[in-house]
Amino acid sequence: MRDLFFIAFLGIFFLMGFRRPFLLIAVYAYIDIVSPQRLSYFLLNSIPISLIAFVLAVGAWIAVDDKKDCRFSVRQVLLLLLLAWCGYTTATADFPVNALTKWGWVWKAIIFAVFLPITLRTRLRIEALTLFMVLCASTIIINGGMKTALSGGGYGVLNLMVENNSGLYEGSIISCVAISLIPLILWLAKYGTIFPPDWKVRGFAYALCLACLLMPIGTEARTGLICIVILAGLMLMRSKRRFVYGPLMALAALASIPFLPASFTQRMSTIENHQGDESASTRVAVWMWTLDYVKKHPAGGGFDNYLQNSFTYFAQSEVTDGGGKRIERRLVTDHGRAYHSAYFEMLGEQGYIGFFIWVLIHGICFIRTEAVRRAYRKRDGPGEAWVAPFALALQQGHIVYMIGSLFVGIAYQPFIFMMLSLQIGLDTYISRRAKQAARQPMIAAQANATGLPA
Repeated sequence: MRDLFFIAFLGIFFLMGFRRPFLLIAVYAYIDIVSPQRLSYFLLNSIPISLIAFVLAVGAWIAVDDKKDCRFSVRQVLLLLLLAWCGYTTATADFPVNALTKWGWVWKAIIFAVFLPITLRTRLRIEALTLFMVLCASTIIINGGMKTALSGGGYGVLNLMVENNSGLYEGSIISCVAISLIPLILWLAKYGTIFPPDWKVRGFAYALCLACLLMPIGTEARTGLICIVILAGLMLMRSKRRFVYGPLMALAALASIPFLPASFTQRMSTIENHQGDESASTRVAVWMWTLDYVKKHPAGGGFDNYLQNSFTYFAQSEVTDGGGKRIERRLVTDHGRAYHSAYFEMLGEQGYIGFFIWVLIHGICFIRTEAVRRAYRKRDGPGEAWVAPFALALQQGHIVYMIGSLFVGIAYQPFIFMMLSLQIGLDTYISRRAKQAARQPMIAAQANATGLPA
């Protein structure tokens, strides 16, 4: 029954997309974020729905969409360079079979990020993509938030609709993504036009933000707690009443501690001492191994080259027995452990060149989004008041994601590429509007000179 529902749902969306081609892009975003094929028992697993949606979206744009003023930005060129480099490292990978499997979805995520800004030609399209990203992720977040509120969750225990905890269904990843979405949720609740802000929209938005904050508690992901602290700091920096809201936020955090699951507070305490937690100790060992690896292989080892790592390290923990409390150290040998960091993931798999291109893309996006925010921060006209807050929301979400990705291997996640596409699309949209505004006086002057209407 579930399979039939998903097929009917996607079928209706595809049919609507033939009338409104941009909806095909929204369908592809839905498939990449929600991964309905993972929720299906059989039928969708046997159909390459992601590839079908990708081909239809690009084909519809080529056939019917308006291509006036379409242009490539430097960031899109850099994305193509990153794609080409990933293709080279895949061809020369240490583990060719594993590399090809990961390449099978990475290339689509990067190509779509190159293609997407070209289609974001209006405010409505920019807002529509933002809304789809929020609503698609909310299908996972609301599910996890409700289960956390009812049962408390637990590390590796909270079921997010699938047993395969990859993609956004993995606890640390969804916690990072959920917190990074909060600024965009609040922006939609204030400036959205598809669902005009009223008490129902604002109520849903605030409830969704609460569900986002519950995700790190339900998954017991330390990454999520760090993301919450970073986002709170970013919001206080921009607040005119930071000295009022700051103490109130701190008081609320302290008041919530007695209501948190004991397992959550115990796991969060390991942030202070990584040697007291084997998972955290392993991450540090993997990162050290990665630095040694790229010294010998500057071009990287291709996707999933972490499978060859092997290391030995000391882990320590506090043990209580008849003699009281004591620190116990033990020697741990491990191998084939994942990077657990987007930065080391990119460095180990793509080497110095790929890492440099990747950092440059994110750096330029941050700088250009900040430039847009500053240019529009004092404009409050009906068609411009939304720009600076949207740029700020993208910037805050981007920062939260990139700090969270220090501890999670999410360098190639389609979600962050979509967020980068939104930043590029906003920049090109604003640039196009500025050029049109600059041409208006010239057109009016020419019309006056010839006696024709402007």
